[in-house]
Amino acid sequence: MSQTPDQNKPSDPNMPASPEETLAAEAANEADAMAALTQEVATLKAQNTDLADQFLRAKAEAENARRRAEEEVSKARKFAVESFADSLLAVADSLEAGLAIQEATREQLREGSEATLKQLKSALERHKVLEISPAPTTKFDPHQHQAISMVPADQEANTVVTVLQKGYLIADRVLRPALVTVAAPK
Repeated sequence: MSQTPDQNKPSDPNMPASPEETLAAEAANEADAMAALTQEVATLKAQNTDLADQFLRAKAEAENARRRAEEEVSKARKFAVESFADSLLAVADSLEAGLAIQEATREQLREGSEATLKQLKSALERHKVLEISPAPTTKFDPHQHQAISMVPADQEANTVVTVLQKGYLIADRVLRPALVTVAAPK
């Protein structure tokens, strides 16, 4: 068998490779790169699918939380006065009982009215509805009082002289200001 001298020679790393070897090496490198890119694309697609699923779940959870909150607010509005109305039922019952008495004396009517007023005030206080009834000589407060007139008085100017109608606060917010007369400057 005859061998050519090139076939028997060990390959020399300094020697340039043949064009076929170079093409084969480039093709192998491209195949490896293509396989790596294909694997990376598959990994990214899996991550994308997972993230899309997580997003949809989070979006659905947020929508459910928003809907539940809206329902709770709706129920709170709907039943907000339930406790207040319940406490006023005793007042209504007392008024009806008083009106049912045909031959009531003036004293009985007065006692019944006072008891009913006491029930009403108690119900209002339980629900944080508080009176604004400033004492005479109290400094006029435009946030809680409404001056109806200024009258000459023997007290400091801009102080309450008389209360014409009580005002009311609910949770530190003026429901109705007290109607007052105020001392005029001298």
